[in-house]
Amino acid sequence: MPVSARIRPYDHVLLDLDGCLWVGDEACEGAADAVTALRESGASLLFLTNNVRHAPEELVRKLWRLGFQASIAEVVTVGAAVQYHLAGRERGSAYVVGSQALIDHVAEAGLRILNRTPFATRADVVVVGAHDGFDYDELRTAAQAVSRGAELIGATRDRTFPMPEGPWPASGAVLAAIEHASGHTADVVVGKPEPPMYEAARDRLGPGRILAVGDLLDVDIAGARRAGLDSALVLTGGTTREQADAADPKPTHVADSLAALVLA
Repeated sequence: MPVSARIRPYDHVLLDLDGCLWVGDEACEGAADAVTALRESGASLLFLTNNVRHAPEELVRKLWRLGFQASIAEVVTVGAAVQYHLAGRERGSAYVVGSQALIDHVAEAGLRILNRTPFATRADVVVVGAHDGFDYDELRTAAQAVSRGAELIGATRDRTFPMPEGPWPASGAVLAAIEHASGHTADVVVGKPEPPMYEAARDRLGPGRILAVGDLLDVDIAGARRAGLDSALVLTGGTTREQADAADPKPTHVADSLAALVLA
């Protein structure tokens, strides 16, 4: 399948997942064909997502289930970017508000996990991401650790993510609660639109021109702009045509869907 003239100049394409390839558990119409066409064009792909709930392996399984070919090496989650950001520092301890996938990434970076220990409020680092089991005990423990001097690292500031029945609260909502309770703003936020996410992506890419594709102006498009990349906004997720038309500065490209963007 040939790709459109808008796509041909790019050597690498960064693809968002939620709102770009799928919404909830349904693939966006034509998205799988668009990914196939990108591969056939010779472009290398990275799936770049602020999804903090799932490990890369889980997302690869979902990609295949919904009709997308993908490998683990092509998936850069915000958890993997957190691991990349933490790797190489002096070993320390961490309290993690988040899924088991995020806990595993922090452990892989070399930090000692203090969750479910009496010493959690004395952690050197508090890492925060949304997960379905978030509760008051986690809020209290994280806020106390930060008040005692722990570095506060947020996975993302995303307020919500798209679901078929309406948006769900995302990591930014949990991070805001901990910031408010502790009286401290996060020292670092890793996910899009912040630089650490793009540093982790670039570490996996060779030289060449990059296009970043996503559905949110304040996340995907703003992040691409800060990273010095061209951007493409698709309207299958969290942005309307009216919002896209009013954007300033505007994305490099705007399309109704990934298929409309990619397919000739």
